[in-house]
Amino acid sequence: MGCEDRCVTVSAWAPLRRSAFRALWLAQFASNIGTWAQTVGAQWLMGDLGGTALQVALVQTATTLPVFLLVVPSGALGDILDRRHVLMSGQALMLLGAAGLMLLAGTGNASPSTLLALIALMGAGQALSMPSFQAIQPELVSREEIPQAALLNGVNMNVGRAIGPALGGLLIALAGPEATFAFNTISFIGVLIVLGRWRRPSDHRPLGTEHITTAVRTGARYVASSPLFRRVLTRLLLFIVFGSGLWALLPAIARGPLQLDASGYGVLLGSVGAGAIGGAFLVPKLLQRIGKNALVLLATFVYAAATSVSVLVADFAVVVVAMLLTGACWIATLSTFNASAQVLLPAWTRARALSYYQLILMGGQALGAVLWGAIADAYGLREAMIVPAVAMAVLALAATRWWPLIDRPLDVTPATYWDEPPQLDDNDAGPVLVTVEWPVDAENHDAFVEAMQRVGRARRRTGATMWGLFRDTEQPEVFLETFTVATWQEHLRQHLERGTVVDRQNQEVARELAKESPRVRHLVFAQPTKPD
Repeated sequence: MGCEDRCVTVSAWAPLRRSAFRALWLAQFASNIGTWAQTVGAQWLMGDLGGTALQVALVQTATTLPVFLLVVPSGALGDILDRRHVLMSGQALMLLGAAGLMLLAGTGNASPSTLLALIALMGAGQALSMPSFQAIQPELVSREEIPQAALLNGVNMNVGRAIGPALGGLLIALAGPEATFAFNTISFIGVLIVLGRWRRPSDHRPLGTEHITTAVRTGARYVASSPLFRRVLTRLLLFIVFGSGLWALLPAIARGPLQLDASGYGVLLGSVGAGAIGGAFLVPKLLQRIGKNALVLLATFVYAAATSVSVLVADFAVVVVAMLLTGACWIATLSTFNASAQVLLPAWTRARALSYYQLILMGGQALGAVLWGAIADAYGLREAMIVPAVAMAVLALAATRWWPLIDRPLDVTPATYWDEPPQLDDNDAGPVLVTVEWPVDAENHDAFVEAMQRVGRARRRTGATMWGLFRDTEQPEVFLETFTVATWQEHLRQHLERGTVVDRQNQEVARELAKESPRVRHLVFAQPTKPD
């Protein structure tokens, strides 16, 4: 093992030593700047076209609505197809949208409807890309470097958010809105080149590609049966809904209490980006010293205090310092959640499960913007910032106790631990009922039932639609485990594709409590014979 793997705990920038990660990170950085610059260009162009206030607002809707509608099936595609190809398809859609905007704006043929349509096309490309981009991170860096990779990706986004709007304004002043679209088009070409040169190992799918609808259902079932992953989603939702008010209301704070012009607002955004960079240095050290839960709690408290300062203090310099803190705390919290989610997920379902993470991240920000914006209109900016800040701090304290993030690593590498299944000619036959008879001594009953709860969750995560554990009334030492799977093909995937080391360990605990090896039976639903 070289220094590249030994030193990851002491360097926030360790993932950048990986050539594939570094190239994609740099290309994505340019793309993030281009995306934020284009957002300014699109809103400006809509105004030039005589768009109403509603049509200007619909620019943001056209960007986010496709993500809400498509991110979950896009996650399923990222698991059943080659993720590199899925990413390239998403980037190609966004390139086509940006190039179309550039041509229409440059030739004077743009209209409000075509502008919104092309932005929606780019939103569809973003939805296609997001889950797969998150899912490939463990393929680009070592497992130990995943927290640092999540930090660097957060820095990438936040700095792009700070630089992009300023660059967009400059390009509009120099050459018009079409210049922002041209810059964004070029940025997508860079990402496509990097993805095209990446030699990703082929996926191991002994049973071939899943159907998209089956993959979507399987992903939803996995999330529903994974309490540790749901815990991360819950923590993310609580933070994002109450913390997103700052992004929605910062322009109003700049114009109102602080009496700033556009350049002053740009300084505030730049401060957030600078804080994110500083957080990237600080977070790895804090993680080693205090752990995930204490870090998230500390970051949430500081974030709540800093956002409150933005409406309680009218001193520009003090607010700039507060924005530095919000940037550091925002990236500390979200990168910790993101890294926690990634290490909990096996490769076979990583993209589709992370699509729910993205859904909550995007949806929580949209909900928070509407909620706290409405409160600001009704009661004032101060109330709209302080109320969620207090609620965020209280909920973070409760969540740390009720839904703590786990610090111990789980081994979710693939493992085949089931006994060989019988042969069946029709893989589409089903539903399939599997029964497992477990003989257990009386003194081990309680421990066995507890161990089987973990086994049951593994059965559901890997494909079981129903699961149950029953005790024989005539033979009290016999337990009968039953679970159903939609088709024989799905049951074969349980055997060959979806098992993990931690699932095997949980089943071994149950087997050690049994008196002898369990007896397994497979039953296929009896279809009635068609009459002659």
